[in-house]
This record gives sequence, structure tokens and C-alpha cells, in this order.
Amino acid sequence: MNDTRFSSAIHTLILISESETAMTSEQIAESVGTNASYIRKLTGLLKRNGILDSGRGISGFRLNIHSEELSLKRVYEALYETEHVHLFDLHQNPNDGCIVGRHIKPVLTELFAKLEAEAGQALRAVTLADCIETMKTRIGRENK
Repeated sequence: MNDTRFSSAIHTLILISESETAMTSEQIAESVGTNASYIRKLTGLLKRNGILDSGRGISGFRLNIHSEELSLKRVYEALYETEHVHLFDLHQNPNDGCIVGRHIKPVLTELFAKLEAEAGQALRAVTLADCIETMKTRIGRENK
């Protein structure tokens, strides 16, 4: 099963960042292609971690952090409530009677840890503003 929290959150943050008016969870859900309760769960995590704010009695959200300062790693950490990027899981019951089964866990654990650390570094280097700029470039090419 695929987890779409990260891509949905980035989509949400771009909408909020680029909108001239505060966007509601219903408006965001329509763009993301999901339901408003899912967006409220995402925005709740982002709000709890200081990325978003919403005022009492005011409908909609706003960024608490400038898009140039908001790394995708910070977004990931807010959604998954961990500092470590987790991309891969190990299968649980390899057969210790098999030479591969006996050695696969330590081999993959080391490999996965290295790849996940590299992914964390890469996410730290990309900001929400970078995503917005890439999107604007694509839109510009599309409109030519």
C-alpha cells in the first residue's frame, strides 16, 4: 500500500503558499483529489509541528515558515513524527536454514540505512520554494 501523505502535504503547502486568500480544507481537498477530513489530518500534523497556522474563527490556513526556509525534510519530519527517513521495510521471516535467508537482514539493514540517510540529506537540500519554482517553470513551458 502506498503512503501519499508526503506528496499530498507538499501539494497542500504549495496551494496555501501561493493562494492570495486563505484556503479551506475543502478547497485543498478538491485540488489534491481527496476528502477534506484527510486534508484536516495532514494540516493538523503540519500545524502541530509549527509549519501551518489557522486562526480561531477564521477559515483557512497560512504558512508559519517562509517557503524558502521550509525544507522538505522538515515537512517529512512533521508528517511522520520522526527525524529519520524511512523508505524500506524488511520482510519478517527469512529462513535461517537458507544461506541467503540467514544473511539477508544484516545486508539489507545496512544498505537501507545508507539509502535512507542519503534521502534525508537530499530532502534537507530542497525547499518548498524550490518545488514552487519548478512548478512555475513547468507552467511557463506549458503556456508557450
